[in-house]
Formats: sequence, C-alpha cells, structure tokens
Amino acid sequence: MFPVKPMKPTFKCYLPPVQTDVKKTIDPPIKKLEPKLLPGEIVVNEANFVRKCISSESSQDDLWGKLICTNFKVSFILQDVPSKQKPPMSHLLLGEHDIPLTCLEQVVTVNDTKGKKKVLGSNQKLKFNPTELILYCKDLRIIRFCFGEAGPESAKKVCLAIAHYSHPADLHLLFGFEYQGRRYHESKEERVNGSASRGGFQTPIFDRPSDWDREIKRTGASEWRVCSINESYAISSSLPEFIVVPVPLADQDLKRYSVYFTGHRIPLWCWNHSNGSALVRMASINDPLQQRKIEQRVFTAITKSHPQRSEVHKFELDKSLPNIQDIQTAFVKVRHISVIDPFEESEERWLTSVENSRWLEHVRAFLKQSAEIVYCLDGKNVSVILQEEEDRDLNCVVSSLVQLMLDPQYRSLAGFQSLVQKEWVMAGHRFLDRCNHLKKNEKEESPLFILFLDCVWQMMNQYPAAFEFTDAYLTVLSDSMWIPLFSTFLFNSPKQRTQHLMDFAKNKAIPPGEDQVVFFPPVWDWSQQFSTKDQTLFNNPTYIGKGAACVQNGEVKTFTRTKQKSYSSTMRGTASSMRNGVKERGEEALVRRSSLVSELKPDFSPVKDESPSERFFRDWFSQPADQQGLLIPLLMPSHVALWKLFFLRWVPEACIPKGGPITAYHKISQLVDEIEILQSQLRRYKGPSPGNTPLPSQREPPLTQRRMYFKATSPTPPDYLSSSFPFTPVGNLCRRSVYGTPISKFLNGARTWLSTETLANDAV
Repeated sequence: MFPVKPMKPTFKCYLPPVQTDVKKTIDPPIKKLEPKLLPGEIVVNEANFVRKCISSESSQDDLWGKLICTNFKVSFILQDVPSKQKPPMSHLLLGEHDIPLTCLEQVVTVNDTKGKKKVLGSNQKLKFNPTELILYCKDLRIIRFCFGEAGPESAKKVCLAIAHYSHPADLHLLFGFEYQGRRYHESKEERVNGSASRGGFQTPIFDRPSDWDREIKRTGASEWRVCSINESYAISSSLPEFIVVPVPLADQDLKRYSVYFTGHRIPLWCWNHSNGSALVRMASINDPLQQRKIEQRVFTAITKSHPQRSEVHKFELDKSLPNIQDIQTAFVKVRHISVIDPFEESEERWLTSVENSRWLEHVRAFLKQSAEIVYCLDGKNVSVILQEEEDRDLNCVVSSLVQLMLDPQYRSLAGFQSLVQKEWVMAGHRFLDRCNHLKKNEKEESPLFILFLDCVWQMMNQYPAAFEFTDAYLTVLSDSMWIPLFSTFLFNSPKQRTQHLMDFAKNKAIPPGEDQVVFFPPVWDWSQQFSTKDQTLFNNPTYIGKGAACVQNGEVKTFTRTKQKSYSSTMRGTASSMRNGVKERGEEALVRRSSLVSELKPDFSPVKDESPSERFFRDWFSQPADQQGLLIPLLMPSHVALWKLFFLRWVPEACIPKGGPITAYHKISQLVDEIEILQSQLRRYKGPSPGNTPLPSQREPPLTQRRMYFKATSPTPPDYLSSSFPFTPVGNLCRRSVYGTPISKFLNGARTWLSTETLANDAV
C-alpha cells in the first residue's frame, strides 16, 4: 500500500513571506546575514535561500537562512530569528545552529529528482547538483538542509567545501592552531610583561614534578618518588616526562627494563590507598624470556613500598574486557537505536534493542572489573597492577574508575578534571586516533572516553549526592572533544603535544619559554566556552562535600561523619577499611567474581561457603551511605540505564517539555540557593548585644557568587525546561512528522551512519 502523495508545494511555499507593503520593502533595509567569526576564522563558501529541515514530510516548521562553511565550522544564519527565549546554555564560541567541522562524521549529498546520493570526502568531485545535504555529527545530531531555492552551483560548492574542510590533511591544519595563535597575540595587553602564569589555573596538568609531588603527598605514598628518566621523552614517546615509581627501583634499572615493555612504557604509578596498597599500570612485556625476571623485580619493588609488604595482584585487562573494536561496534548500534530507530515499538522492545547492542553490557563489564580491583586494594589490602598490551586504552578507563570509587577527591569537579588529565591525557591515550579527528583510519576509532563518561554517569545516577558535578557537565565535556580549540583532546601523546606546540609557537612568533598552557590552553578553563552563570549548570545542588554545612538544633554546623562499625562481629576477615558506607537498599546487587552480577541477599545474612570477596561486598552494601567514602556501583541490568541526556537530547520525539530529571534539579537548586542566602545573612550577622537590632546587611550574595543556576527569587519554572535541558533539540531532524511517519522509513542503514529520506525508493 502506497501512501498518498501530498500536493506539491507551490513556489510561494518555499520562499520567505513576501512583503506587499511598498513602504516596508524599502524601509527597513534588507537584513544582511553575517556569521560571528572567531579570530583567524574566514568564510570559505556559502549558499543563500537554504532550508533547514525540521520534519520528514512537512516544511511548515522549517527554518530559512544562509548556510556558511568557514575554516572552523558549518554555520546556519536564520533569516528571521524566531520569537522565543534565548537558549538555556549559550556557547561563547559556537552559535545555536553551528557545527564544528571536526564534529562531522559523514557529509551526504542527495539529488532526490535523480535518485542519487554520495558520501563526500576530501577533494572529491560531485557530478550532480545536490538538492539536499545531510550532516551526521559525532555528538549524535542529524542535520538536513534543502537547496530547492538556492542556486545549484552555490549548493554544490558549499557541500564540497564542507566535505573538504572537515577532512584536514594534517593535524596542524585544524582551526585551533590558527585561533590560539591569533588569540595569544590579541590578548597581550591582558598579560603582565608579555607572559601569563598558570597560577589561577586549578586543574594540575601533570607536566611538572611539583604536580606529581602534590599527588604523592595527598595520597600518603611515602615509598614512591618522582622519576625524571623520561625527560625530553628519552625513554618512551607516549609516557609523560615525569612519572612516579617505587623508591627501591633505581633509574638505571628502569632504563634497562624499559626496552622490554611495549612502547617502552615502564610501570606507572596511579594512586595510593591509605592502607598502603598502590594502583599501578603498565604495558605488556614483549620478550617472553625476560618477562618473569622483570615482573619479579617490579613486583618486589612494589611489595617493598607497602607498609605490610603485601603481595601484588596483576589484572590482564586484554583478557577480561571487550576490545576497542567491540566497543566501537556496540556504540554504533546504540547510537543508531537512540537517534534513528523509531519509538513506535513498545518501550519493552525498544529497551531490548538497546540491551542487544551490548553497549550497556560493556559498561557493566568495566564497572564490574573496577569493583573487583577495589576489593583487592580496599578489602584485601594488596597492591594491584593493571596490564594491557599498550597501556593506553582499557587501562585508562579502569584506573580512572577505580580511583573514582575509592577517592572522594576525584568526585569533586577539580578532582575529576585532574583525574582525566592524569590518567588519560598525560598517560598517552590516543585521542587523535580514537576520535578520528583527521578521518584517516576508522579502524583506530573507538569511543573509550565516552564509555568512561557513561560509567561515571551510572555511578552518579546511583549516588547523586557523591559527585560535585552534573550529567550536563559530563555531556559538555564529551562535546568538547569535537571542538579543536583546546590541547586536551587533540593529540595521541604528551610528546606529540609538546612537539606540535613547539612548532606552533615558532610559527606564530610566540616567545621561547612561554608556557604551553597559556598559548594553547586545555579544555579545563571553562570560561573559554561558557559564561559564569552557565558554568553553574555544572554544580550539583545535592552534593555532600567535605565540610558541607548542616543544621542541627537550629545551628549551622560542619557536616562530620562517624566511623561505621562492621556489619557483624561474627564476620571473619572483615577489613577495617570497610567502614565507608553506601546507599541503603532493600534488595540490591553485588559483584561476584564468578559472574557479572548476582542478587544481594535482602537480609544481608551470611551465606554458607561465602568467598572473601562476596563477604566484602555483602558487608559493604549492608552499611548506610557515606557519599564521601568508598562507592561501589550496583550492576544488575535494572541498575545500569541508558544515559538519556547524552543519547536522546537531540531527538525531538524524546524531549519532554517541563519534564524529566531537570524538574527536580530546578526545585532543589532553588532550595539550595535560598539556604545559601540565609547562610550568607547569618555570616553577616554582627552579634549585637541583647536589646539591639542587628546591623543592616546585604540581603543576598551577588549573583556572580551564587552557585546555583536557578535562583530562589524565580519560583516559576521557565518555559524552556525540558528533559533535554540545557540542550535543545530544535533544529534537528525529527524521526516522525505530525502524521506519524517514522524517519527510519527514510533513513536506512543500521550498519553505517549514512542515510537519507530520499533512499525510500531504493528499499522498495
């Protein structure tokens, strides 16, 4: 049965409304559509009278404007700005309808009259005049433009320009190198004596011995030292110049052993537990004849660094976790299910499809593995070595998750950023290859960092008061990978970063010796992207941090915790470090070494023939929550959910106006803001003598000092609140029009990210 074809729209329907009043056609003048350009940004090509399609069938809600390609982004300038409120989060570098070129995954041109389509790459020819352009973005947006009223040549040229500039031939051609050079010289007057200090920069970069020294001191790792044998990358090109090693290991021994490790990546210290156990990561030893000897030397040195001289456990992550290709395959599937597949099936069937993608299974696997390592460090009081062939992918995920579970410092905003900087950026994760910024090798592409952020979100979802930041922050951080203006996600290793930035400084006449953090900053300075007010969206109003205030008997006191007793005095081998609690639940889950998950006994009663690890987890789950203590995630399938803000934020059909978690966030933020106003007033109270009135004071702190985005003085929820907040799906392609037609009918192809509504005839 074929659907009835809608009447072909008239020429008038495709054009902006014609003004018939002669006076209005002369005055005011025609609006000139110009993009906002950053320093060093230039317009490469453009096309007028372009339609940005909102619906699959009807053009009623489409947006008219100019499509522009620059050397940084694809920009769409609206002809008529709709009369609506400003977007809740305004990016300082990108407009609402802008897409960075590095965010483009596929550029698809279509000619619906000839039934032709083509995925464009760099320096390709286009033999037909495109009537449509569909952009598939790495942040999961799908954007469709129609050129019905644009000139065919201008449409073809702008499509080819977008394809060409989204496939840079070399790293230094990314726009960040041009932008940061211009920005550095244009902001000279803001720096003292032509140089700026990173003193105001709160996130440590771990490119100096002092950053590592502070971390050693903070964790009490007295038997570990900062080693400089890799200075100038003399030993390994993928390790940082300064690393932390056991005191018993001499520099000459490390140099001798390094040749036997893959990539010369000698063991790298990550973190120390207060009981003395250490978390260490290292690459595989590629010489079987030397493996036992070298491992014994390394293990002995780590054992000597432990106060109790405890043994060392090694986890070979290559053997127990999915590889990067499995992770990429699962991500492609869940992305397709989230963004392209229709919602018309029942919720149960849709969730089954999500589960069958295996993405959530991989998330559970990494959380489970990390929980087992936590048991060794915290329950068994032994040091752990994480081993992976190259020590640059799976180790990054697991080492970060283990520290996140064990150390509340990393659950603060500044601490989390230092964790990513230490375990990902400086540890040599291949961001350039895994993000495929240059679009040269799809086999190397894998969303490991997104997988890690998803794991973090799972823990945040289960322990909302334990994290200082929000899922909006995690989502913005993932988006920042596709903005090539910051040094954090552009390179494969510290050495590559150093070399490229040295060449960059020379080419841009930046004085020798200038700090690289100053002239090509990392992403952690969020003032580059967002206003102070918008950055408050990163703050979790329910966070229980160290020194958090509480009210007791009418007095504001510092929040303190008492040590938790062991669950049962009859329990054998209960570690003293299990005093930290977790969320109380009636029937929950615990991790078992023999299976992915198993149900936790509702009464927390001892089990016959219970293993030490099972006893550890049972005892831990039996205690009340301590959000500043050890955290272990629950791993039943019902506890591991789809990260909706990340996967569904651009899907108009999934957007719930004035609904979703943001409604609770809005109310709690207002309450917290009101409490902080009252606390401020209490601090200003001068303590007058009896009978005197208190001194007059400011009623509330200045807006710039208030931590919450939503203020107590604005009780009415704003109209722009939705389940996609602080993002808006407006301007992204709907899967289904008002007539209920699924976009999957038009967007075919689960295997690739290529699809277009004009392929419907191909499937018939």
